Amino acid sequence: MVKRVLMVAYHFPPVKTSSGIQRTLRFAEYLPEHGWTPLVLAPHARAYPEVSADDIGPGTNGVDAYRAFALDTSMHLSIGGRYPRIAAVPDRWISWWLGAVPAGLKLIRKFRPDIIWSTYPIATAHLIGLTLHRLSGIPWAADFRDPMAQEGYPADPLIWKSFDWIEKRTIRHAAAAIFTTQGALREYTRRYPAQAGHFSAIENGYDEKAFAAAENGLMPIVSSPSAPLTIVHSGTIYPDERDPRAFFTAIAQLRDAGDIDSASVRIVLRATAHDAYLQQLIDDLAIQTIVSLAPPVGYQEALREMLMADGLLILQAANCNEQIPAKLYECLRARRPILGLTDPEGDSGRALRLAGVDTIAPLSSAAAIRTALKSFLALLRRREAPIASEESVKRASRRARTAEFAKLLNEIAAARRPANV
Repeated sequence: MVKRVLMVAYHFPPVKTSSGIQRTLRFAEYLPEHGWTPLVLAPHARAYPEVSADDIGPGTNGVDAYRAFALDTSMHLSIGGRYPRIAAVPDRWISWWLGAVPAGLKLIRKFRPDIIWSTYPIATAHLIGLTLHRLSGIPWAADFRDPMAQEGYPADPLIWKSFDWIEKRTIRHAAAAIFTTQGALREYTRRYPAQAGHFSAIENGYDEKAFAAAENGLMPIVSSPSAPLTIVHSGTIYPDERDPRAFFTAIAQLRDAGDIDSASVRIVLRATAHDAYLQQLIDDLAIQTIVSLAPPVGYQEALREMLMADGLLILQAANCNEQIPAKLYECLRARRPILGLTDPEGDSGRALRLAGVDTIAPLSSAAAIRTALKSFLALLRRREAPIASEESVKRASRRARTAEFAKLLNEIAAARRPANV
């Protein structure tokens, strides 16, 4: 029997983003291996702030997205850079709800999916999933790639109230709520104990085929003892959640002490999305000969850069202890040494330690980072820095995560069927 899942997702090609696109994309690609046919319902590409024609990895087995009417309020409904506040609640893509509900109902009538699945952090996606579930009666699984309504986030009170409203109804009506970390699972269990039996965690991961393609033709790394070590951070650096000020301070202190210079280490921050903010910090500390900002590149090129780096960098502040950057799993798969600047007791720190990586320091402590960075560079020079274990890498593949996802979908579908079927 053919089983279908209607997947409501904002992040799907051709949106230009980093690893955030990969969860839906790879679920859609690998679900057919487990007897599930995906139907992806995404917004019209005009609603994306940026689109990309860059290669994002191998094909998706013919999985296409059904596009629904959608606008980005800030782009399409603003006059002189201003737009009605209500037109961006819960987010700038609320118009997608107007297009996706009728489009989703049409797909439901035509294909009769067994399950509806929606994925946040675009809150409108859960609003669409909720509406389609209530109108059709089809079981709904809600995917939380990040926690929704948190203390102090979103900062705008009206947005926060809308997030809280959507979150509460999502938890109440969804047959399953899926989280990407154990910390988020624990937090939602604490907040919603009555519904905790429907909660589960399916972590993010890396795509092996994308890495295999990136590795094709790469030469083995041969580092000259006299060449500067290259450490790469690939992806967004949020000023609050990944604030690098203590890291930059530690670099300046090590430079002033004569422990590092531009001849011994290069730190490349690729596709930060906040270059102006970071460049000012770099200039203020005069560390621009050591730390450089680099523009976004295609997904394959970004993976190749990670594979060729002497070391990789993870940034995650303690205010995100219940989150793990999706990029962390790609760092594990790259099998390069990792310096994790994160709370050792947070979910990111635990994920690194479980993989056998113990080169970790809190992102908020310049003193701890100074010690950790100096030690990390020495380990790199001696080629003794730890890398992720084979077993941890295998567990973190997108194909393995999709097997977990398919198992959950099977359980939801089985619970829906009458006992005599």
